[in-house]
Amino acid sequence: MRTRINPTTMAPPLAQYSHGILVPAGARLLVTSGQLGIAPDGSVPDEVEAQAELCFKAIGAILADAGMIFADVIRFNAFVTDRAYFPVYGRVRARYVAGDAFASTLIVVSGFTRPEMKIEVEVTAAAL
Repeated sequence: MRTRINPTTMAPPLAQYSHGILVPAGARLLVTSGQLGIAPDGSVPDEVEAQAELCFKAIGAILADAGMIFADVIRFNAFVTDRAYFPVYGRVRARYVAGDAFASTLIVVSGFTRPEMKIEVEVTAAAL
């Protein structure tokens, strides 16, 4: 349903993703807000991995409500408060998606609305 765009005239992606994703006309698009590592009871775990897991569980719930799955995600945007969290985010993302049929961006930020928050993830998904 989607086409990976990785021109040979540029450096390859730095991790498991593609530089671009082409979606066919007529696809339904879902754009999520950034999801923070907040449990349903409002608590925020201390560990970044636990926060990342909560982000992905929330995204999974949004996808399900839209009749989609993680395989429909065409773009991940992740924001972390420390470069050291990049591999942690990558490990958690790998539990939910495989391959490189999506675009991806990770940005290091100075913080979020609450100081205990360490990661935020948003996605764009497309399905026919």
